[in-house]
Amino acid sequence: MKSLFLEESTIGYKALGFAILSLVLILVDHWSNILDSTRSRLTVLVTPVIVVADFPAKGFQSVGGVFTSGGAMREKIALLEEDLLLLRAKTEKMAALTAENNRLRDLLGSAAKLQDNVVVAELIGVDPDPGKHEVVIDKGTSDGVFIGQPLLDAKGLMGQVVGVSRYSSRVLLISDPSHSVPVQVARSNLRFVAQGTGAMSRLDLMYVQNTADVRTGDLLISSGLGGRFPVGYPVGIVNKVEHRGGKPFSSVTAIPSALLDRSRHVLLVFTEDKLASRHKEVRDGHGG
Repeated sequence: MKSLFLEESTIGYKALGFAILSLVLILVDHWSNILDSTRSRLTVLVTPVIVVADFPAKGFQSVGGVFTSGGAMREKIALLEEDLLLLRAKTEKMAALTAENNRLRDLLGSAAKLQDNVVVAELIGVDPDPGKHEVVIDKGTSDGVFIGQPLLDAKGLMGQVVGVSRYSSRVLLISDPSHSVPVQVARSNLRFVAQGTGAMSRLDLMYVQNTADVRTGDLLISSGLGGRFPVGYPVGIVNKVEHRGGKPFSSVTAIPSALLDRSRHVLLVFTEDKLASRHKEVRDGHGG
């Protein structure tokens, strides 16, 4: 018991001594510069200990920052990808609208050059039978459409109406094998018949004599014979003239002027006599 009491007293005296020493050092440091060099040396010795002790806290902060910044970065990337997708969609839509606007401008420019009255129509269907070259447009008898009415696009003659309902019509294209158009060569005024071949990119000129003045590059226009198609509409461009020895007729083919497989907006042509008969029918209907 006595030794234990002595040890506790010794510890107390030591603590008191350290406290007095600390107080003295504080007063000396406050009132003089004697301890500045000692403090500097102690600071150098203690700094590594402080740095090492601070490593765990900084490590946790760095790891937390990495996860936080990674999550924020993923969110930003997701938002940017959404914005990019929307911008791409808007760009594609704008490109489509621009292309359609250009097509309509060409179409209206062609309408302005025509002497006949026209109505703009839109293709709404295509015959799925590959053997038939027919399309459906969104104009019918309510718009005055009639059987045999010519159909154009911005480049030339496309075909004629072969079936009519109240709000739509069927059109037979000039490329259909059953379709033929009376044409004439714009350069020489020679008249022929352009026959469909079943291929959108080819028409055959029928019964062209070997001595006929037809050349590659000649423009074919509607001759107006038969009264079905008005005079002067572009039909095609001659792309091949082949004289076959021993045979009376040459093989002549042409590329259709109209964009048969691409045009979406078209023109229905009303000649003056058809327009007059249409007005008469309307007046008679109101009178009845």
